Order: sequence, then structure tokens, then C-alpha cells
Amino acid sequence: MSRWLWWVRRDLRLEDNAALSAAAGSGEVIPVYIHSDTETGGLHAPSATGSASDWWLHHSLASLDNQLRSQGSRLVIRRGEYPTALTQLLRETKADGVRWNRIVEPAQVGIDQIVSATLQESGFAAHSSEGALLHEPTIHLTKANTGYKVFTPFWKALRRQDPPDEPLPAPAITSPATWPSSEALASLNLLPTSSWTDGLQEQWTPGEEGAHTRLQRFTDSVTAYDDKRDLPDVEGTSSISPHLHFGEISARQAWWWGLRAAGSKAEPWLRQLAWREFAHHVLWHHPTMIDTPLRPEFERFAWEPNPRLLRRWQVGRTGYPIVDAGMRQLWETGWMHNRVRMIVASFLVKDLLQPWQGGAAWFWDTLVDADLANNTMGWQWTAGCGVDAAPFFRIFNPVTQGRRFDPAGGYVRRWVPEVSGLADRWVHEPWNAPAVERAEAGISDTYPAPIVDHKQARQRALSAYQQIKSTCPS
Repeated sequence: MSRWLWWVRRDLRLEDNAALSAAAGSGEVIPVYIHSDTETGGLHAPSATGSASDWWLHHSLASLDNQLRSQGSRLVIRRGEYPTALTQLLRETKADGVRWNRIVEPAQVGIDQIVSATLQESGFAAHSSEGALLHEPTIHLTKANTGYKVFTPFWKALRRQDPPDEPLPAPAITSPATWPSSEALASLNLLPTSSWTDGLQEQWTPGEEGAHTRLQRFTDSVTAYDDKRDLPDVEGTSSISPHLHFGEISARQAWWWGLRAAGSKAEPWLRQLAWREFAHHVLWHHPTMIDTPLRPEFERFAWEPNPRLLRRWQVGRTGYPIVDAGMRQLWETGWMHNRVRMIVASFLVKDLLQPWQGGAAWFWDTLVDADLANNTMGWQWTAGCGVDAAPFFRIFNPVTQGRRFDPAGGYVRRWVPEVSGLADRWVHEPWNAPAVERAEAGISDTYPAPIVDHKQARQRALSAYQQIKSTCPS
């Protein structure tokens, strides 16, 4: 009987796991997670994952180990460089080779290539499988054999293709008679030393079971998804993005779940899954977009970096309730409603003229669903410098956006209690409320005035944009 290492990466699940199924179908399986202290995320952050993601990873690894132990298996944890650690473990266990699922991110593609070459040079088998997406970027191309840069043609092409393969069931796992040594999960120091993650603990249940529970809870809402998904005060979205990012549920599972739950009425939900797919395809074809604008003229944009303004935005003290609500939700729960993400991003790069890379770095550190492709594409979209981007001159008015998507102010009142006593008319612009109403609401000394005047900030942003337009080569 053959023996395989299943190298656990961002595929923390047993169901629909191609690498695990292939390993289990041909012999004994030793699940192994390698923690590299030198891997970087390729972003504007020093590590491969942010603090919120580290918290999630710890609990997800613990959940996977519990699942494996219920089947008589376990998760072996090692530290070190991937090729070295895997080769050493192969020799210790006398395993035949390694199976893993690919991650289509620039740094991860390079890691795959190095690991595969090293293992084969050492005489071991190395097999990687699809695991993160509906279709890999190498097979989803335009007629010119290039990657798509606009979502709608991408979506139409995806729908013309055969549907994704149906998800695989969890395999039966055969374990070895003896197990190699393992590091303790706690030794990875993924959990923060402070208590700032208490809100994350209340909000989320990392792991495959938590992913299934959250997606099942969405069953009754999927048909109303298109009507409710832009309203931050209602549970109109699935909130499975962190589970998808860590591979606790696969994109194929989410796709087929939507179809089976709602049929053709699931189309808006499937389209949102395709946006995630699109982001990964774009990053595959444009790896430099992590910190470089895809539209080169934006390299000349006159940003005005200001640490004080950036910090006010980070902590939710801008004086604009819808912006502050989003930033406080992010800090408390590690997640932010997608509509509000667009509002707060527009405010940072256009009202405050702060570089989009700073916003992307903050999201990277604080989001539990900090996905490199989606985070990067989203910020470039807002800044008007990416593929299929919103025009830079589309500048969200935070008051108008608040009134439109949080008309009763429920979302703002939850996260910005300082303005909760104001009438609906004033809750999104408390500075314009009559003095007597502000006094009765008790916000005179507790909530800041707007750090910028939106009308003036909009004109300043448009002037900066005109400068790069006027200097574009003809």
C-alpha cells in the first residue's frame, strides 16, 4: 500500500478536496500543515496573513484536527521552509510523495514550482490539484488567448462553459500505524496576546462545520439575495467569504448549493461567486497589481499621504456615520458589509486622497476574509485604476449612500451609538442637526465633526484626476 502526505494549505476541509481524495484513494494518508515563518504575503504587509486571518487560521486548524481525529487520523504540524520540511517528513515516514491543492496567487505559484522541483529531484512524487476556484485561469481565456479585463464578458463566457464539476464527498481516510512527531498548534503563536479578537469569537465559527452551518442559514435568503445584498442592516448576504478564503468550503460547493437551493433564482448569487473567480483570474494574469495600479497613468496620481487622516479612518472617527460604522464593524468582527466596503474605500482614496495601498494593507490585517485577489481588485476598482474599474470621477457621497442603503439608520445606530438618539433625518449627517436635537441626543462632545467637507474634497479629488488625464501621452 502506498503512503501519501496530504499537504494542507488553504483547503481546510474534507469534502470536495481533490488532493485529499486522490491520496485517500491510493493508500495511507498523513495530513500535514507546514508553517513557514519566512513566507510573505506579497502585499504591503510584512506577513503572509494579517492578524485577523491568523486568529481564523488557528481555530480552523484546530477544527480540522478534530475532524481528522474523529476518523482515526490527525493533523501533523511542522515548521520550516516548505521543500525542506516536506522532504524531511517524507523520509521520516517513508511516504511515496506529496499531494496538495494549488493556490493561484503569485507567491504561491512560485512556492508550488519550487516544492515540485525539489521533491522530484529527491525522488519523490509531487502532484497538485485544482482546489480553490471553479475554473483555473489557464483555461478561461478570451478568443485572443488572454485573460479577461471586464467582468461581464467573463461572466458570459463562464456561463457558456459546462458547469463546474459536482463536489466530491469526504473520503474514508486510512491512517499509518505510527505517526511522526508534530508541533503543538499553540507554538505557532497565531493568536494575539490582547483580547481584541473577542468580537471575532462571538461572530464566527471557523472550520468546515461552521462553513456549512453559515451557508445553510442562507438557504431562506438566497432567492431574495439581489434585493437585500446592498442593505447592511439586514442579513442579506451569506457571509461565507472567510470560509471560502480558507477553503473550509469550496467554490464548487457554494455554486452547486445555490443551484440546488434556488435554481434560476440563484443567478445573482452565482454572479457574486463569479466576481470572486474573476478577481483570482485577473491577479493570475496581472501579478504586479498587488501594489501597482493596472492603469499606469495612476502611478502619477498626486496622493496626499497623511498618517493622521489614515488613522482617523482606521478607527472610525471621520465624522461621517456610515464610514465610521463600517470601520468599527471591521475592527469588532473582522468583516464589513460589501456595500459599506465600497463606501469607506471611496472615502479614503477620494475624500481623503490617501493611497489605495494603505487601505488595502489595513483590510489585509483586519479582515478575516483577507483574500489577496479580491482585496487588491476591490481597492483598485474603487481607486479607478484597475480592470473594469469604477471611473475615478464616481465619488460616493457618504450621506447619500447612507440614506439610500441604511434609510432607517439601523446599521449606523448599531455601530456608532453616539448618533443613535438622532432622528432618521439627521442620523447620516449629525453636524446639520439643530443644536437642540444634537444636545438632546448627547453627541456634542462625543462624536467628531467631519474631518473634511465632502463637496470640497470631491472637487480636490477631481482636480487631481484631471492632472493625470492632462499629462497622459496622446
